[in-house]
Parts: sequence; C-alpha cells; structure tokens
Amino acid sequence: MSATHEFLDEQRRSVAAACRRLADAGLLMGTAGNVSVRTGGDQVAVTATGVVLGQATPEQVTVVDSGGNGVAGQLEPTSELALHLGVYRQYEAGAVVHTHSPQATALSLVLDELPCVHYQQLALGGPIRVAPFAAFGSPELAEHVLSALDGRSAALMANHGAVVYGPTLDKAVENALLLEWACGLYLHAASLGTPRVLDEDQQAAVIAAAMRRGYGTTHPIKEKSR
Repeated sequence: MSATHEFLDEQRRSVAAACRRLADAGLLMGTAGNVSVRTGGDQVAVTATGVVLGQATPEQVTVVDSGGNGVAGQLEPTSELALHLGVYRQYEAGAVVHTHSPQATALSLVLDELPCVHYQQLALGGPIRVAPFAAFGSPELAEHVLSALDGRSAALMANHGAVVYGPTLDKAVENALLLEWACGLYLHAASLGTPRVLDEDQQAAVIAAAMRRGYGTTHPIKEKSR
C-alpha cells in the first residue's frame, strides 16, 4: 500500500472515530449529521450518506476532491457535501462538523442569534448567528450557512441544527461540544429568566485578560525570587 493510501485510510479512520465520539456525547443521532476533514491539498474525507454515525466505520467515509468527485471509498458522500466544500473554500478550516444536537437545534427554532452569555463563547467568535432555513443539501442552505459563519467558527441552522469548523478534526469536535454546552446554558438560563448578555466592552476585557494570562494553556510554576 502506498504512503498516500495509508494517509487517506488514517484520515477515514479519524472521521469515523470523531463520529462515534460525537454520537456518544449525544450530538449525533442515527444518520442525522455529517463530519469531514481536509486530507491535504484539495481532498476531503467525509461521511457517506445514510451512515448510522454512532457506528461509523472507515469504509463509510468517502474521500472527494474539491469538485466533489470521488477519490477513495465506495459510498456516496453526504447530501451536505456542498456545505462542507464551501466552508473549506471560504474559511481556514481543517475539519467541519454538522450536527442535529438537541440543544442547538432547540435554540435554532426560536432565536435569530445566540447572544454571548459566557466568555467561553468567544472561542467560537462570540454571538452565534442563526442561518435562515433552506432545504437540506440545497445550494441556498450552503449559502446561508457560509454567510452566518463570517467571523465565527460556528453557526446555527434555523429549524435544522448546527455547523462548526476548526483547524483540526479534534478542534472541530471540541467546538461542536462547546457550542452545544453554550446552547444548553442559554436554554436553562432562559427558563429561569432573561439571560444577561456580555456587552462588547466585557467581551473585549475577557479577550485582553486571556491574551495576558495565556488562558487555555498550561504553564510551569514560576520560582519565587529569594
């Protein structure tokens, strides 16, 4: 087997593993959703249509080129292929995750935007837009979602679900989990009252503090001067 085939097989395994992880976390149910990763150059490994994602195998992941033409695998890719390819073309994405996760989908039924209610949302770009509804797999849906992702790494899809991307597949999965957590936070808070929203000054203060402290990374303990 050539090095190229070995690499593509590894990418297909990683997509299948990501699907199972997301399904275990409750973000993917049955055949609803899809996952992809850029394999280098203009190729993408993406889940096939009709796959039970919690049981996904590498053989159920198809590799396509930037035009959607098959490169490896025997199954038709997801009906949302145009959306995935659009994200790769327009943004610096290494991987894309589309879910019908319950809390994100619930908010997509009632909101036009998920406001920034917790500073961890800033990792996704802040307030999360809700793309207008269009039929799944349609060019209109892809266009709506790509617009909603401007300046963000996540978007909700009206009456449908959510899309996130990241520089790596692991990061895209983490972003999907973070988005679902933020949606759940808002959903629970809204059941108690009107959630407080972080204004632009508060968001800027958090960003400055995170940069100053190197938030999100480990640091060795500094030795105290004697």
